[in-house]
Amino acid sequence: MAEDDQTQTLLMPGQRLARGVCRHLLGHGFVSVEELVPSPGLRVDVMALGPKGEIWVIECKSGRADFAADRKWQNYLEWCDRFFWAVDLNFPTEILPEDTGLILADDYGAEILRMGPATLLAPARRKVMVQKFARHAALRLQALRDPRISASP
Repeated sequence: MAEDDQTQTLLMPGQRLARGVCRHLLGHGFVSVEELVPSPGLRVDVMALGPKGEIWVIECKSGRADFAADRKWQNYLEWCDRFFWAVDLNFPTEILPEDTGLILADDYGAEILRMGPATLLAPARRKVMVQKFARHAALRLQALRDPRISASP
């Protein structure tokens, strides 16, 4: 079995969507991290940092029940310049709010179907988020290189 196939069997549906989203966004010059905590009680599925410093949040939903159970998504809007849902081909997209972005994704890639409206972060908030992004990414990398440490900030 190929390494990519082995990894796929270990991932949850939302993680598979996140992987496809991150791969796609890299092609647009965005780097991404998964499961970043912008503030206590919130954890975004994917946060992407663009080549001009733009910050996007992408929430990955594996089905109707997953979306219906999400009561926090509107709290993510204050932590990004654009907000998107990432779903698979079988997701009922008509239940998603029309004033949010939409990405169709699978394990291997994605396509942006609808851009989320731009609501630019204040400079102080952007600085905080870029620092959180950098620390999160660095801790993840360090944990990969030295598994005996904790990746928690």
